Amino acid sequence: MGKSRILSIALTLVIGTSLFAGCGSIKTTEVKKVIDKAPITLDWYINFNWFAGKWGEDLTSQYVTKKTGVNLNIQVPSCDASQKLNTMMASGKLPDIITLSWDEDETKKLIEGGFVEPLDKLAKDYDPYFFKVADAGKVSWYTQPDGHFYGYPNASSSPKDFAKYKDVKPSNQTFLVRKDIYEAIGKPSMRTPEGFLKALKMAKEKYPSVNGQPLIPLGLNEFTNSGNASLEEYLQNFLAIPCEKDGKLYDRTSDPEYLKWLKTFRVENSEGLLSKDIFIDKRPQIEEEITQGRYFAMLYQRSDMAAQEKALYNKDKNSVYVAVDGPANTKGDAPKLAGDGISGWTVTMISKTCKDKARAIKFLTYLISEEGQKDLYLGQKGVTYDSFDGKEKFKPEVLTMLNVDRSAFDKKYGASVKFWMMMDTNMMLKWAPKSVEPTKQMEDWTKGKTFNYSQFDNIDPQDDSIEGVILTKISYLWGTTLPKLLMAKSDSEFDTIFSDFITKRSNVGFDRLVLFQQKNLDENERKLDIK
Repeated sequence: MGKSRILSIALTLVIGTSLFAGCGSIKTTEVKKVIDKAPITLDWYINFNWFAGKWGEDLTSQYVTKKTGVNLNIQVPSCDASQKLNTMMASGKLPDIITLSWDEDETKKLIEGGFVEPLDKLAKDYDPYFFKVADAGKVSWYTQPDGHFYGYPNASSSPKDFAKYKDVKPSNQTFLVRKDIYEAIGKPSMRTPEGFLKALKMAKEKYPSVNGQPLIPLGLNEFTNSGNASLEEYLQNFLAIPCEKDGKLYDRTSDPEYLKWLKTFRVENSEGLLSKDIFIDKRPQIEEEITQGRYFAMLYQRSDMAAQEKALYNKDKNSVYVAVDGPANTKGDAPKLAGDGISGWTVTMISKTCKDKARAIKFLTYLISEEGQKDLYLGQKGVTYDSFDGKEKFKPEVLTMLNVDRSAFDKKYGASVKFWMMMDTNMMLKWAPKSVEPTKQMEDWTKGKTFNYSQFDNIDPQDDSIEGVILTKISYLWGTTLPKLLMAKSDSEFDTIFSDFITKRSNVGFDRLVLFQQKNLDENERKLDIK
C-alpha cells in the first residue's frame, strides 16, 4: 500500500475530471480501431512476486491470443521487487510492458529516467483509437509536468464514478470476528475500547485453544520496518479520523482518538491478549493461521483471506469470519473506509526498449476497451458464458467452480480478471455475478461505508530527494516505535515513548516533509476540482 505511514493517509483508488492534454485533433477526428492479428509475443513484467498467473494455460487467455494475435510472456520478480526493477533499469533493457503499484518509487524512476514511452505519443503515432476508449479523467490525473502521461491505471474511479457507485462498491478494509466464537460470547459490541477489551477477554477465556492450538485473540497485518497497516490507516479509517482539516494536512498519528485506541491495544498486550505471534508472523504464517481459524478477531483486508474463508466454510459454515462494527471514535461515527480512487491500484507502462511499440499500444487499447474488459471478465461466449434471461452470465458450471475453487477456475477458465492488470472495476459491475457466502457478508458490510481519499494519492516525495530521505527516516522511526508503544508497561511509559517519537520526528525534518506533501495535496485538489 501507500508509503506515507506518518500521516497514515489511506492510499486507495480515485480519478480526475480534465480533458486529454495535447490531443485536440483527436477530439474532432473520427478514428477507427486498427486490427493487426499477426502473431507476436510481448514480455509483460508484473512487479508482484506473489502473482502466479500463466498466460496461455487457460481458455480465456487462449481466446484472447487467438483474437488479437498477442501472446504474453508474463514475468514476475523472484525476490525483492524493487531490487529487480532497479537492476533492469541499470541494465537499460526492460520488458515490453511493465505493471507496478502507482505509489512505488520505481514508478517515478521509470518516468523521470526516460525508461518508458509517453502513452499519448504512442497512441497518436500508432493507434489514435486509444483516445476513444481511454478515460479522460485518468489520463489527466496521470499527465506529468511535461504534458505527457506514461501509465494507465487499473481499479480506478473518478470522484464522479465514486459518487455514482459508492453505495454498491465495497471497501477491502474490514473488522472481522470468528462467527461461532463471537456468537458464543453473546455478540458483544466492540466499538468502544472497553467493549473491545472485554470481548477479547471473553473469547480467550471461553476458547483458550482452537483444535489443540492457542487462540490468537487479535490478528493484524504483518509488522514491517515502517509499521503495521492494520494499526495505522485501517484503524484510523475505522475511527473516521480526517486526513485534512481546513484544507491542511492533519497529523492522524497524533490524534487523541487514535492514541486512545493504541493505548487500548497496550492494555491488551499487558493482559496477554496480544499474542507474540502477531509481532513476528509474515504473510504465509498469517494465512495458515486464518485457515486454522486461530484468530478470534482481525483488522484485515477481506480479499486477501477469501481462499482461507472458503476453506473454513467448506469445513464448518459456523467457523468462518464475519464483518462486524469495529473500533469507533468517541462520538460513535460510522467508519470512513478506503474505496476505489483515481490513482487505482497499479499502473501499466510501455518501455522504451519494447520490441513492437505499435502492437503494445494497440493491445493496451483493446484491454481497456469494453470489448477487452468483457473478454477478460467473461471469457469466450459459449465456452465460459452465455446469455441467460437477457443477461450475459457465466455458465452454471463455470460459476460454481468460481465460487468453490478459485485456483481451479483460474487454471481452467482464467476469466473473472485472473489477469487484472488493466481491469476497470466500474465496468465490471455489469457482468459480475452476485456475491455468495461466505465472502458476501464481509463485502456487503462495507458498502455505504466507503470514502474517497483520491486527493491524498501521490503526495509523497521520491526516495532519493531530500524530503524522500526524511520520509524514509520517519517511516523507520515509526516502525521501531509502534511495537514499543504496544509493549509499554503503563500509559505513562507509552506517553514517554510517543513524546520521544514526536521529538525525533521533528528533528529529522517532519515540518519540511509536510510542506512538500501539502503542496502536492493542493495541486491534487486543483486537478480534481475539490473546493
